[in-house]
Amino acid sequence: MANSGAAAGSGALASLWSDVNKAGQNGDFTRALKSINKILQVAKDDVKALHCKVVCLIQNGSFKEALTVINNNTKVLTSDIIAFEKAYCEYRLNKIENALKTIENSPQKTDKLKELQGQVLYRLERYEDCLSVYRDIIRNSQDDYDEERQTNLSAVVAAMSLWEKKPTEDYGLQETSYELCFNAACDLIGQGKLNEALAKLREAEQLCRESISEDTDLTEEDIESELAIIRGQMAYVKQLQGSVDDALQLYNQIIKLKPTDVGLLAVVANNIITINKDQNVFDSKKKVKLTNAEGVEHKLSRKQLQAIDFNKALLSMHTNQAEQCRKLATALQNQKPEHLLPVLIQAAQLCREKQHAKAIELLQEFADQHPAFATQIKLTMAQLKLAQGNVTKACIIMKSIKELEHKPGMVSALVTMHSHDEDIDSAIEVFNQAISWYQENQPNSPAHLSLIREAANFKLKHGRKKEAINDLEQIWKQNPKDIHTLAQLISAYSLVDANKAKILSKHLPPSDTMHLKVDVDALENSAGVTFIRKKPAKVAGEQTKEQGQVELKKKKKKKKGKLPKNYDPKVAPDPERWLPMRERSYYRGKKKGKKKEQIGKGTQGTTSAAAAELDASKTANSPPTSPRPGVATAGASSSSSSNVIPPRQSKPVGAAGTKKKQQQKKKKGGKGNW
Repeated sequence: MANSGAAAGSGALASLWSDVNKAGQNGDFTRALKSINKILQVAKDDVKALHCKVVCLIQNGSFKEALTVINNNTKVLTSDIIAFEKAYCEYRLNKIENALKTIENSPQKTDKLKELQGQVLYRLERYEDCLSVYRDIIRNSQDDYDEERQTNLSAVVAAMSLWEKKPTEDYGLQETSYELCFNAACDLIGQGKLNEALAKLREAEQLCRESISEDTDLTEEDIESELAIIRGQMAYVKQLQGSVDDALQLYNQIIKLKPTDVGLLAVVANNIITINKDQNVFDSKKKVKLTNAEGVEHKLSRKQLQAIDFNKALLSMHTNQAEQCRKLATALQNQKPEHLLPVLIQAAQLCREKQHAKAIELLQEFADQHPAFATQIKLTMAQLKLAQGNVTKACIIMKSIKELEHKPGMVSALVTMHSHDEDIDSAIEVFNQAISWYQENQPNSPAHLSLIREAANFKLKHGRKKEAINDLEQIWKQNPKDIHTLAQLISAYSLVDANKAKILSKHLPPSDTMHLKVDVDALENSAGVTFIRKKPAKVAGEQTKEQGQVELKKKKKKKKGKLPKNYDPKVAPDPERWLPMRERSYYRGKKKGKKKEQIGKGTQGTTSAAAAELDASKTANSPPTSPRPGVATAGASSSSSSNVIPPRQSKPVGAAGTKKKQQQKKKKGGKGNW
């Protein structure tokens, strides 16, 4: 019975293994997994079954469960058997450091383990090591995956160019696919060759269209989604070139497509925020949500994530979220204590809060801890002092930067600030110190001579003729043919030493040898010319002749003037018509005694027209349309009484009772109506 039971058990296992094999060939790993679990119920330590279970879980995307199976069976699944699967699960679960340790601890490096090692090193941004791994794989392998390996190698080269700014070699990669072409464009962007990069991206776009157009199941929207990453890089190049509007249009098109790549969306949103700057902050606040999507940190490089965090902090500052800005900047500083930008953001936020003293204290503390950034920090501190209006203190800070004190830019800034304070002596001292440095280190260099000339001009401008003479003589000795400098020198000497000026004037070239290479006719015909060459005087006979011709030319037909509408040719026009009315002889002035009919005079609510209606003297010949209550028509003649309808009266006209009654009626009936 025992032998027959064992035979039955082995037959069942064979059947289960047959099911596993069939399901694996058909790609049905869920069904294969069920059969394997049945096998493991019979033989729980079966190495082959455990290995197959791990593979099936990986194929189904259950990396966490597969890693659990490996870790729970370490005695059976040793590193020489399961190293690749374990490292791959760790890689897919973003445990990149653990994956590298698993690969390095493997007793033997298979080809697939080397391929995975290259991917892991790329994610860890160890590009030099990654490059050597891929070069070794390409050199020692011959199969159908050579194009994929070349694509990975080109991605490493592009990353080194973009993020590490290292010069790259030509590895002879054939740009036969749009991925290779895209990576080549990224390499060119890193080298600063933007026009070439843009052309390469257009080539990649064309190759991508050709490769995916063969798939008839794809719609135009699907094709556009595939092209999104190339369009995003094109927009970035245009942004670098200054074509901000074109870049923004491309960015918005990508966002409307809603691609599934969260890394691409985060980069596009971040770049839109950089375009908006401190404007359109509401749009920026919407876009910043795309940078917080799940999984973004695994899709982008450390420098990309850092740039996004910096922009988040700056956006918080521009939206007056002071606490959020400080929180983000502090987090950035804790991540990279040696980085300058978080400190500058914190200082900027303090300045917005009018805490300039705290900002300067923060910058000074950072400069003491990181002397390498002392120059940038001091320049920022000087800018803060200038913002406060403390020019003298700003000058002191800038003078403490010894490595820049001789630079033309620093000299220009210091001279400008001293001139603002009207401290001419200090400005000249700045010039002298810079000239002395160049005299010792770079004598007669273009920068040296330029500083001497600027110093001479500055001294001449402020009346320091004697001091300017030394500088001008030094420049003239370097170039005796410089007529402009010689003229300046003679001008300066003329106020100090007239004899010396005369001696130097002998070095000026004769006036007849000084020809101006100017086309006078072209100059006169050019726009904006105000000078007109005078014509020479002409003979008297010719003059009278030409005068006659001019008089003939001047005689032109005169247009008939327009006459007034009421013009009467029989009546002579008024000779005084050109004079103002008050100055004419027949003006008698305005008649006195008649009051003007103005609005607001008379009873409340009545106008001049209404008052005229109520005036009996004016309406005697024409009957009124409607008599007003309480108003008498006294003074009217008996002959006109038939045309007027008199109001009914119970009291004499003008009595006090009548006036009161009138006021009451007006209150009840409104303004002037009854």
